[in-house]
Amino acid sequence: MSKFYLLILCLFCSLLTFSQPLTVAESSNFESTSNEKDVNEFIRQLSKKSGNIKVETIATSTEGRPIQLMVIADPMIKSPEKLATDPRVVLYIQANIHAGEVEGKEASLMFARDLISGMKKEVLKNVIVLICPNFNPDGNEAISVKNRTHQNGPKNGVGLRHNGQMLDINRDALKLETPEMNGLMKNVLLKWDPQITLDCHTTNGSYHEEPVTFTWMMNPAGERSLMDYMEKQMMPAVATTLRNEYKVENCFYGEFVDMKMPEKGWEEYASEPRYLTNYIGVRNRLAILNENYVYADYKSRVLGCYGLLHAVADYAAQHATEVRELIQKADQKTIARGLNPATTDSFPIQYIGKPIQEKVTIKTFEVDVITDPEGRETYKKTDRKKTVQVPYIARYEAIRSVKFPFAYLYAISDPLAVNLLRKHGIRVSQLSKAQSFEVETFKLTELKATTRLNQGHFNQTASGIWTNEHVEFKAGTFVVRTAQPLANIAAYLLEPQSNDGLVTWNFLDRYLLPQWGRGFNAYPVYKIIEPVKIEDTVLPLL
Repeated sequence: MSKFYLLILCLFCSLLTFSQPLTVAESSNFESTSNEKDVNEFIRQLSKKSGNIKVETIATSTEGRPIQLMVIADPMIKSPEKLATDPRVVLYIQANIHAGEVEGKEASLMFARDLISGMKKEVLKNVIVLICPNFNPDGNEAISVKNRTHQNGPKNGVGLRHNGQMLDINRDALKLETPEMNGLMKNVLLKWDPQITLDCHTTNGSYHEEPVTFTWMMNPAGERSLMDYMEKQMMPAVATTLRNEYKVENCFYGEFVDMKMPEKGWEEYASEPRYLTNYIGVRNRLAILNENYVYADYKSRVLGCYGLLHAVADYAAQHATEVRELIQKADQKTIARGLNPATTDSFPIQYIGKPIQEKVTIKTFEVDVITDPEGRETYKKTDRKKTVQVPYIARYEAIRSVKFPFAYLYAISDPLAVNLLRKHGIRVSQLSKAQSFEVETFKLTELKATTRLNQGHFNQTASGIWTNEHVEFKAGTFVVRTAQPLANIAAYLLEPQSNDGLVTWNFLDRYLLPQWGRGFNAYPVYKIIEPVKIEDTVLPLL
């Protein structure tokens, strides 16, 4: 008997035997989705039925709603501090960051019920599971049939993409302007340090038959061995299990480079760490982006996502030791690099996507090209099915890089940016006395802002040249050593030509231009390239 049929049988027996609650999706025959009250009541009922679940609060939303996190373990871990000696891996499942994309919310609740009912005993032997089914409760409470009208169900409508601040939380991983992402950082990533994260979404792009798609973290600032592991081992294995054992057709997530000629390739284009999955990859952890197919019916999307959660958890349980060791080695490698950076060690400031080693198969549809009165082309899906085997552009590699330093010096007393680093878990110190160093200094030649607001910002791009100088720094100057696990996040924020850093998101605007006159002020972040003695005092994390 396949895992799919066994799962359905166990699910039915569980509901009958243990009077387990039904999700709104299930109780409505997959015609509706849950509001905040429904989700919290479901979690409350689960917590009453088992000692293997405890409920924590990640954050409080802008509109005052608590964001709940289920911690499911057998036996229950006494505290996150015990994780250092616990052989289990931590799997974090998050849904509804975009509250119009709801199937992950329903599927994760169903999966939580499976875990506490005893259906997944083998998983809980090796995995501690964290589940946040409703990460954007403010967006979720705006459920309306007027939202995402192109989406195939549910009939009662869905919520909004943005949160209560009108911000897209899935663009906030680095700048940390939302309470949701700040809470995730403090109460999940820093507190529980999950080795694997799965973030659930719904697609908006190309046409295909597969109801479930997924991909992995791919920003080249992260540890390449982790991306290779996902590309060549974990993700193909999960895809096979999902298809063969849980009977869910699936493919890796992407869009066609050219919908008229799908043979040109299938591309995952979102590689910046402002996106949560890529951010987690730059933290040296494994991350999966789940995108369920918007034009599939609602039931297929929910059950397909449900199958994916099972397939990922199965893999995590079967490879727990391997995953822990892989991540430990990645952290050790990052720390060792920072202790004595080689001349070849670099940080990518520009990169391009290239095909992975294996082609992928997509069950797509041919499209007709429609030209509107203004001459613009749009595409209309036909019923003509077409299976293609195409390059998958999901391996991002640097085409421009800068030297990776031994340490960064931040020469501004304003704590705004420094506190952002500390919120991420980056260790920051201060010079205990005035000291002089040979440094690389970035001389700005151009600062160019976008003409359109993005998440409330006119994003900046800096151009300039690096020069070598001998500079004396006063006591209290902030220091960020790169011999730490989160060095890649620190570099992404501090490098002036980073495409997602402090410059990008306007943290340094007031310091870069003089109030009077022409030219630019000195870029306030300096790089110590070679190892040197630094007398400093470490600041606590925030």
